Amino acid sequence: MENLPIAKKIILFDGVCNLCDNSVQFIIKHDDKDVFRFASLQSEIGQQILKHIGVDPTKVDSIVLYVPGVAYYLKAEAAMQISSELNSWHRFLSYLSFTGSIGNFVYDYIAKNRYKWYGKKEECLIPTAALKEKFL
Repeated sequence: MENLPIAKKIILFDGVCNLCDNSVQFIIKHDDKDVFRFASLQSEIGQQILKHIGVDPTKVDSIVLYVPGVAYYLKAEAAMQISSELNSWHRFLSYLSFTGSIGNFVYDYIAKNRYKWYGKKEECLIPTAALKEKFL
């Protein structure tokens, strides 16, 4: 796919989810190596990336990690891959095996209840000028 930043991993997230927004803010704060760029699943670029990697946008409503030209990860596996790049104690979560059916069961349970527990926005996050370069 053209027009994507070179050597950056792209996190697609639910742009109206408060939990997802807080997670993106946390990742930005702990992304000391400037590894990640972000796009909401609802955005045009988010939809283009999903189409490009062959993921049905109607079947995914949570996190997707896309490593251009390499692979993509969904749900718990995406979370573990992301945590491995962070400069925080959360990096150690990547050493645990939360992928597979158990990890996705827990992930799906949280994802299913995220609006009820954390709320929902009426529109996607508008990044500040200082954060704008992090978003596609």
